[in-house]
Amino acid sequence: MLRSTFTPVFTHFPTKSRIQELLSQPLACISTEALLPVRRNAAQNAASIVHSILEPPRSAYIHLPFCRKRCHYCDFPIVALGSTTQPEDDPRIHNYTQLLAREIEATRVEFESSPPLDTVFFGGGTPSLVPPRLISSILELLKTKFGLSSDAEISMEMDPGTFDAEKLIGLMELGVNRVSLGVQAFQDELLKACGRAHALREVHEAIEIVKSCGVQNWSMDLISSLPHQTQDMWEESLQSTVEARPTHVSLYDLQVEQGTKFSSLYTPGEFPLPSDSQSADFYRTASRMLSAAGYTHYEISSYSLEGFECKHNSTYWKSLPFYGFGLGSASYINGSRLSRPKRMKEYTSYVQNLEDGLADSNPNDSNRHVDVNDLAMDIVMLSLRTARGLNLRSFREAFGDPLTLSLCEVYRPYVESGHVVFLGEDRRLLKVDELKALLSDEEIARQVAYMRLSDPDGFLLSNELISLAFGMIAP
Repeated sequence: MLRSTFTPVFTHFPTKSRIQELLSQPLACISTEALLPVRRNAAQNAASIVHSILEPPRSAYIHLPFCRKRCHYCDFPIVALGSTTQPEDDPRIHNYTQLLAREIEATRVEFESSPPLDTVFFGGGTPSLVPPRLISSILELLKTKFGLSSDAEISMEMDPGTFDAEKLIGLMELGVNRVSLGVQAFQDELLKACGRAHALREVHEAIEIVKSCGVQNWSMDLISSLPHQTQDMWEESLQSTVEARPTHVSLYDLQVEQGTKFSSLYTPGEFPLPSDSQSADFYRTASRMLSAAGYTHYEISSYSLEGFECKHNSTYWKSLPFYGFGLGSASYINGSRLSRPKRMKEYTSYVQNLEDGLADSNPNDSNRHVDVNDLAMDIVMLSLRTARGLNLRSFREAFGDPLTLSLCEVYRPYVESGHVVFLGEDRRLLKVDELKALLSDEEIARQVAYMRLSDPDGFLLSNELISLAFGMIAP
């Protein structure tokens, strides 16, 4: 559906649901000439980083897979309810939430002292289809099992046409304090073309409901590179977004996935889909317009007003541990990723096996061996998605001078082209002339503190640049 972070071509970027799938996959080493493998004894130098990934999770992702219909681009694990079904009475929702509760209850908590959860993210699917009373039961179970901070960020994905003011207020009273509104486009013809269950009228109604209910923290999702989408349409959607003034904006570029309806209709790069060049122009336009409107481009696909970065998704970018519950979800605990089955029958068996002790929510204990190469690649990949970038000081302490210098050396051509930038400890942008001297010797270890991709052109090359790092790190 969206362009994979592991494909070394023009990229964009997973939705919050897709992020779960991305994080469940093993890191792939791109087959390029290895410049310098991580030292075999580097594990002892990575103690501080290893310690952070072995901490108890403080975030939980909850997958609620229900939708009114499957969108033409969607390959997520969902359950299509149909447009005439009343969710309040649908036994499929009730049965699933019971199964989800069983998984949460059967999850082993092995940390002696676990802090309460700081973030909970209800993703899907369309979680706003689930009745508030069932959301309440899930939150109460999470609070009982893991604890829940009094100021926890509790996010919910909501689609236009699936909630009214009464329902939203009910969810807010339960603790939901962040809404992610799945708008996708501001043109009826595009919404219809991609099989969305809502029309533009419902988009405007949903925005008004969110505002009238006093939601202080809310995000809007848009998709670029849709079939027949023009530059004017994209600018219109961005302008409408700016006028709505959400505190956060997530932008994703369509990728046609096998098995979806789009895959039988369209060929990537061919009309009516835009070319890669046109898609790149969409990305540059978004960066320009949203930045001019006061939004900070803090992660490849994410923009926010000051102080409204998504705390839950930042857990992913910082490579911190998190729980995942529900169909197709992934968790990251004790340095190990575990993905749940994507089919309901297999997921049901997984939960039963978990209860019977035949499966484990966390198959590795806290003394497990963390593969240093995988850890280094993980940190580079996730850090370079963000505007903050890779902390070279921490990376050097963990993995040593040779790897850090080689990482900088492999990016030298992209520094000179402006796709990669280096910053000092004070976040001052170092000029190319300064870097030409620094990158040739170990001065970099003392004077360069961060490395990041430039916005927007560096982000547009993120797959290629991350692939270079993978090829260098791989033994």
